[in-house]
Amino acid sequence: MLTDVNVIGHGIDLVEVAELRRWIEDPRDPLIPRCFVQAELDEISQGADRIDRLAGRFAAKEAVLKALGTGFGAGVAFTDVMIFRAPGAAPEVRLSGGAAKVAEALGVTGWRLSISHAGGLAMASALALGPGA
Repeated sequence: MLTDVNVIGHGIDLVEVAELRRWIEDPRDPLIPRCFVQAELDEISQGADRIDRLAGRFAAKEAVLKALGTGFGAGVAFTDVMIFRAPGAAPEVRLSGGAAKVAEALGVTGWRLSISHAGGLAMASALALGPGA
Protein backbone atom coordinates (compact mmCIF):
# COMPACT_ATOMS: atom_id res chain seq x y z
CA MET A 1 0.00 0.00 0.00
CA LEU A 2 1.27 3.44 -0.91
CA THR A 3 0.96 6.30 1.53
CA ASP A 4 2.09 9.89 1.08
CA VAL A 5 2.39 9.40 -2.67
CA ASN A 6 4.30 12.05 -4.59
CA VAL A 7 3.63 11.46 -8.30
CA ILE A 8 6.19 13.29 -10.40
CA GLY A 9 4.99 11.98 -13.75
CA HIS A 10 2.63 9.55 -15.44
CA GLY A 11 2.96 7.93 -18.84
CA ILE A 12 0.80 5.50 -20.76
CA ASP A 13 1.34 3.78 -24.09
CA LEU A 14 -0.51 1.37 -26.35
CA VAL A 15 1.21 -0.85 -28.94
CA GLU A 16 -0.35 -2.93 -31.67
CA VAL A 17 1.44 -6.31 -31.44
CA ALA A 18 1.20 -6.98 -35.22
CA GLU A 19 2.79 -3.59 -35.96
CA LEU A 20 5.63 -4.29 -33.54
CA ARG A 21 6.18 -7.65 -35.27
CA ARG A 22 6.57 -5.81 -38.61
CA TRP A 23 9.11 -3.41 -37.03
CA ILE A 24 11.08 -6.31 -35.56
CA GLU A 25 11.13 -8.21 -38.85
CA ASP A 26 12.06 -5.18 -41.01
CA PRO A 27 15.61 -5.96 -42.26
CA ARG A 28 16.27 -2.28 -43.13
CA ASP A 29 16.20 -1.11 -39.51
CA PRO A 30 15.86 -3.90 -36.94
CA LEU A 31 14.08 -2.69 -33.82
CA ILE A 32 15.48 -5.11 -31.23
CA PRO A 33 19.10 -3.85 -31.04
CA ARG A 34 17.92 -0.22 -30.89
CA CYS A 35 15.39 -0.77 -28.12
CA PHE A 36 16.37 -3.71 -25.92
CA VAL A 37 19.47 -4.63 -23.94
CA GLN A 38 20.66 -8.24 -23.82
CA ALA A 39 19.51 -8.76 -20.22
CA GLU A 40 15.93 -7.90 -21.27
CA LEU A 41 16.08 -10.29 -24.21
CA ASP A 42 17.45 -13.04 -21.94
CA GLU A 43 14.60 -12.49 -19.47
CA ILE A 44 11.96 -12.57 -22.23
CA SER A 45 13.67 -15.55 -23.95
CA GLN A 46 11.91 -17.41 -26.73
CA GLY A 47 8.44 -18.88 -26.96
CA ALA A 48 5.11 -18.41 -28.65
CA ASP A 49 4.36 -15.22 -26.70
CA ARG A 50 7.78 -13.58 -27.28
CA ILE A 51 6.46 -10.82 -29.58
CA ASP A 52 3.61 -10.08 -27.16
CA ARG A 53 6.11 -9.76 -24.32
CA LEU A 54 8.40 -7.53 -26.41
CA ALA A 55 5.38 -5.35 -27.27
CA GLY A 56 4.56 -5.01 -23.56
CA ARG A 57 8.14 -4.04 -22.76
CA PHE A 58 8.19 -1.56 -25.66
CA ALA A 59 4.96 0.04 -24.40
CA ALA A 60 6.47 0.17 -20.90
CA LYS A 61 9.60 1.94 -22.16
CA GLU A 62 7.43 4.50 -23.98
CA ALA A 63 5.30 5.00 -20.85
CA VAL A 64 8.41 5.56 -18.70
CA LEU A 65 9.81 8.09 -21.17
CA LYS A 66 6.48 9.91 -21.17
CA ALA A 67 6.45 9.94 -17.36
CA LEU A 68 9.90 11.53 -17.48
CA GLY A 69 8.59 14.06 -19.99
CA THR A 70 11.36 13.37 -22.49
CA GLY A 71 10.47 10.86 -25.15
CA PHE A 72 13.61 9.46 -26.75
CA GLY A 73 16.35 11.45 -28.42
CA ALA A 74 18.30 14.43 -27.07
CA GLY A 75 20.50 12.22 -24.91
CA VAL A 76 17.86 9.64 -23.92
CA ALA A 77 17.79 6.24 -25.65
CA PHE A 78 15.31 3.36 -25.47
CA THR A 79 18.12 1.22 -24.07
CA ASP A 80 18.43 3.68 -21.14
CA VAL A 81 15.10 2.26 -19.92
CA MET A 82 15.23 -1.41 -18.96
CA ILE A 83 12.15 -3.38 -17.99
CA PHE A 84 12.52 -6.58 -15.96
CA ARG A 85 10.04 -8.96 -14.40
CA ALA A 86 10.99 -11.80 -12.12
CA PRO A 87 8.55 -14.75 -12.15
CA GLY A 88 5.55 -13.93 -9.98
CA ALA A 89 6.69 -10.34 -9.40
CA ALA A 90 5.60 -6.96 -10.71
CA PRO A 91 7.63 -5.48 -13.57
CA GLU A 92 10.53 -3.24 -12.55
CA VAL A 93 12.04 -0.14 -14.14
CA ARG A 94 15.82 0.28 -14.21
CA LEU A 95 17.31 3.42 -15.71
CA SER A 96 20.78 4.24 -17.01
CA GLY A 97 22.44 6.95 -19.12
CA GLY A 98 20.37 9.96 -20.09
CA ALA A 99 17.12 8.57 -18.64
CA ALA A 100 18.76 8.13 -15.22
CA LYS A 101 20.06 11.70 -15.34
CA VAL A 102 16.60 13.08 -16.16
CA ALA A 103 15.00 11.00 -13.40
CA GLU A 104 17.55 12.21 -10.87
CA ALA A 105 17.02 15.85 -11.88
CA LEU A 106 13.25 15.41 -11.45
CA GLY A 107 13.67 13.74 -8.06
CA VAL A 108 12.30 10.33 -9.11
CA THR A 109 12.96 7.79 -6.36
CA GLY A 110 10.71 4.91 -7.48
CA TRP A 111 8.36 3.56 -10.10
CA ARG A 112 5.03 1.76 -10.35
CA LEU A 113 4.58 -0.01 -13.68
CA SER A 114 1.71 -2.04 -15.08
CA ILE A 115 1.70 -3.95 -18.38
CA SER A 116 -1.40 -5.56 -19.91
CA HIS A 117 -2.29 -7.42 -23.11
CA ALA A 118 -5.66 -7.88 -24.82
CA GLY A 119 -7.01 -8.18 -28.35
CA GLY A 120 -3.68 -7.91 -30.13
CA LEU A 121 -2.63 -4.86 -28.10
CA ALA A 122 -0.05 -4.30 -25.38
CA MET A 123 -0.51 -1.44 -22.94
CA ALA A 124 1.62 -0.01 -20.17
CA SER A 125 1.17 2.64 -17.50
CA ALA A 126 4.10 4.09 -15.55
CA LEU A 127 4.09 6.32 -12.48
CA ALA A 128 7.30 8.14 -11.60
CA LEU A 129 7.32 8.61 -7.83
CA GLY A 130 9.26 11.07 -5.71
CA PRO A 131 10.24 11.37 -2.05
CA GLY A 132 7.53 10.30 0.33
CA ALA A 133 6.37 7.57 -2.02
